[in-house]
Amino acid sequence: MRIVFMGTPDFAAIHLKKLIDYKFNVVGVFSQPDKPKGRGQKLIPTPVKIIALENNIPVFQPKSVNLKLGYEFLEKLSPDIILTVAYGKILKDKVINLPKLGCWNVHASLLPKYRGAAPIQRAIENGETKTGISIFKIVKELDAGPIAYMKELPIYMEDNFESVYNRLAKLGSESLIEFLNNFEIYSKKLIYQNDNEATYASKITIEDTYINWYNENIKVFNKIRAYDPIPGAKCELNGQIVKVFNASLGTSKNDIPGKVLSIDKYGAEISVGSGSIKIGKIQFPGKKAVKIIDAYNGRKIKVGDIFKNIKRSD
Repeated sequence: MRIVFMGTPDFAAIHLKKLIDYKFNVVGVFSQPDKPKGRGQKLIPTPVKIIALENNIPVFQPKSVNLKLGYEFLEKLSPDIILTVAYGKILKDKVINLPKLGCWNVHASLLPKYRGAAPIQRAIENGETKTGISIFKIVKELDAGPIAYMKELPIYMEDNFESVYNRLAKLGSESLIEFLNNFEIYSKKLIYQNDNEATYASKITIEDTYINWYNENIKVFNKIRAYDPIPGAKCELNGQIVKVFNASLGTSKNDIPGKVLSIDKYGAEISVGSGSIKIGKIQFPGKKAVKIIDAYNGRKIKVGDIFKNIKRSD
């Protein structure tokens, strides 16, 4: 089986590494173009590209695999199957129809829920208690193809984006191996998605990360952990835009939304629209995230301070 793998971030790199470890015949890798980063704007290779080069697998980074140059690269590889994981590009019909065994995608949700770019963050923010991995055959419509393999993963109260992301990456890579090892079985037992049950996990915007301290505690809690540690849930404190992390539900009754009620070695308890939450870490502009108690000792935060909502552009 000649495999062409398409992916870009760490999540995808974990899947590629698993394929290599299990001796699958990956004949080529497609990844998004390198992007400039840092003060020097140096081009940084994608995590998938790094894994491919370490294992002497040809890497192609066209602006679009659907255009002439990208498609010619792909055609020369003569893939039997194309596997995509967080590639970040939509495949057109001529690419989808090229491999005889089809194009298959590993998606981090229980489809048809949370189709789209940010299924993990949206699931956590919405308070879901489970998510999972879906492996489906790619069709023209976004994340709408028939499902060959699905595996659930619980979301615990102590989870945040990072912990769910890491567990899903592990589950996804293991699921991909199971799917390929039993391809003849899974590829013939497809479950078609019910479009009426579909929800969409749109790409994260800056304003999505803004905390509304007037919401009930469970909503504020889910907002913070959905963006912990990246990109970080944001609010205003003493005229500065800050990020807060390590959230848990508090026990205090209502006060002014955003008011710091108490501070101890575990963090700060903050009043919200209904109830309270606790936060364990805070990040000030241009600084690394620190424990609340360290910020308190450094006189950056005190009891009685008010966290405020960031004003939205609209």
